[in-house]
Amino acid sequence: MSTRNKPFSLPVQRHFSDFAAPGRILTSGKPHDCNVKITLCLLTILFAGAAASAQIDHSSILFQTLKTNDSLLFNLGFNTCDLTQFETLLADDFEFYHDEAGITASKMDFIRQVEENICRAEFSPERRLVEGTLEVYALRNKGELYGALQTGRHEFYTLEQGESKRLTSVARFTHIWLVEDGVWKLSRVYSYDHQKIQAVAETDKESLFKNRTETEQWLRSLNVPALGIGYIQDGKIREVAMYGELEAGKPAPTDAIFNVASLTKPVTALVALKLVNAGRWDLDAPLSQFWTDPDVAADDRCNLLTTRHVLSHQSGFPNWRYQNPDGKLAFEFDPGAGYQYSGEGFEYLRRALEQKFNTTLDQLASELILKPLQMHDTHFFWSNDIDDSRFARWHDKAGEVYETYKNSSANAADDLLTTVEDYCRFLIHVLDGAGLSNELYGEMVSDQTRVKHSQYFGLGWLVDENIGPDAYAITHGGDDRGVHTIVFILPKSHQGLVIFTNGDNGTETYIDVIQHYLGELGQGIIDVETR
Repeated sequence: MSTRNKPFSLPVQRHFSDFAAPGRILTSGKPHDCNVKITLCLLTILFAGAAASAQIDHSSILFQTLKTNDSLLFNLGFNTCDLTQFETLLADDFEFYHDEAGITASKMDFIRQVEENICRAEFSPERRLVEGTLEVYALRNKGELYGALQTGRHEFYTLEQGESKRLTSVARFTHIWLVEDGVWKLSRVYSYDHQKIQAVAETDKESLFKNRTETEQWLRSLNVPALGIGYIQDGKIREVAMYGELEAGKPAPTDAIFNVASLTKPVTALVALKLVNAGRWDLDAPLSQFWTDPDVAADDRCNLLTTRHVLSHQSGFPNWRYQNPDGKLAFEFDPGAGYQYSGEGFEYLRRALEQKFNTTLDQLASELILKPLQMHDTHFFWSNDIDDSRFARWHDKAGEVYETYKNSSANAADDLLTTVEDYCRFLIHVLDGAGLSNELYGEMVSDQTRVKHSQYFGLGWLVDENIGPDAYAITHGGDDRGVHTIVFILPKSHQGLVIFTNGDNGTETYIDVIQHYLGELGQGIIDVETR
């Protein structure tokens, strides 16, 4: 199932391993072998327990407390070398395990290594938490909270004299926090799955998207099988390009079919908005008039839920119900009370629409969008009408092929099948006003709920503010196993950009594509997306 619209990775030239240079943080010879095995065993047990219980709600005090502690450790401690943060937040028996640099067996050694390898480095390092990846799981003993397991992904950047800040590596982390005399202390850190970011030399980058050989060599260096690009200029399709392979030995054609994950949501959103525009649907009427999910039928909040809440991700639902321990849908807060990305909300809306109009979402989309825009290669689910030989199969980070999942019915939030050219047609339609009244279009791109500084959700779309003088970008992404996609619309300059990839490393292509096609406004987008 699709995840939330995420900030993207930025490929750059040199590698920087977190906390200290590899091999310098502590030697990890035979005296530690037994300790490593015990620790890994403990970590396995902890993960097994975490998998069996739900992660803590992001609005909870526990989640926010540990998120704040993470910020103190890194935004202040690591990024500005405020060592007092480490002295305050680390447990006295603190240990740090790194999959490349070994083990730091004491709090004192860790702080000393940070001071020597980070604070005195010739370059300025910076760690950034990848937004949306942080998870917290409570650790209890017979019902009593004694600690928490915190996981996530982070990126590391360097700033060298005369150069701009560059991403050098990405990694996963697991922190074990324990309560000591009522205070949270970081007891263990596990840093693993490090991926060095290797970039093409600057001279080679001049040829990217101009020279097919150079571009496909660049893709191979990133382990991204296929890259599809659509560029809109002056409100018209200026370029559709495809590089790489659908799978090993099978070059990707220009009309390759991609599963675009959450890029399904803007299409579903426009179906609803077109019905609102035609007076056939009410943006602010309770969906319970037409559909109530049995899981929440006893919760009065189901009578508050509206289409506006769903399209702006204020439904109060989790992303997917299977993430709950009992696998059932439940409100996590009142509809309209806050932001939380949710595929379940869109599925709820789908069922309401289908009940009201006695038809399926794919049929509504075909009537209102796909046929009028001649999006002949766009489908909500697999059928005999789809040319399987053109499908861009999903790949993991190592380039291995994932099994293809073929859905047999429409999902309002996920799994749309389409081509670069078809989705460009959709973007141009949105760029031209989407067939909506000026008032409703204004609602679609207005600030319905704030996501972060300079970014908010409208109705079905994210909006990046202040990307340039009097400029903004309408955007959405799609992220599933083996697929990463993202699109941008720039109403002021009448530009648009489609980026489709079929690999887990696909986000590493984004920066270069955006900078090449959108120039200074593209850099403005990058600044907003990665802040």
